[in-house]
Amino acid sequence: MELRVVRVQYRGAEELLERLRGVTLLKRPDVYVYRDAALSLEEIPVEDLYPAQRYVLVHELQKVRHLKWELERFGFDLFHLNGYLKIWLEGEEEAVDLLPPVVEESVERNGRLVNLINDGMHRLYLAYLEWVIPQVVLVRGVPEDLPYYAFPMPEQWKGVQMVKDLPPGYMKKWHRIRDYHSLYRNFNSAFDNVGAPRGYFTKP
Repeated sequence: MELRVVRVQYRGAEELLERLRGVTLLKRPDVYVYRDAALSLEEIPVEDLYPAQRYVLVHELQKVRHLKWELERFGFDLFHLNGYLKIWLEGEEEAVDLLPPVVEESVERNGRLVNLINDGMHRLYLAYLEWVIPQVVLVRGVPEDLPYYAFPMPEQWKGVQMVKDLPPGYMKKWHRIRDYHSLYRNFNSAFDNVGAPRGYFTKP
């Protein structure tokens, strides 16, 4: 079933960035990972972004493209939100919060500074396919002991596979530490239903 957007409410950039400072770690709700970071909305070419995720799902990519078309009916550009949106979908009572993709500056062990994709992989892959320079939230100054839980892929977009489904044992990401779940950012600690409902679209 294709999603249908029935209502959209815009929230501004100032509220977006302020709420992001309230994002906690999933396993440690007392840790505000972005509280002291520098947060800004930036337009960054996809060629300058580094995925950590090794795949995109075809059906999720199609859903994101359909969402883009739905938002255009309301006058919004999926790739340039200039804030965030509360979206009501047909058949769903609760709103979904749609944030711009979140990108973190990450210093790797060889000293290289890269723009690592934290959230919004399917939308950024869509931007890659459609030759768009997307607007993202750029996070600078994440605490050194709280890096994103997986490494960026050295081969960047060339390492991303478009697949129908994931076979058993598929290596989705190359994790930094054994207990990588301890580094998960919980965007639902500051927003409503980010990435939900799962039956419509997801943001791995």
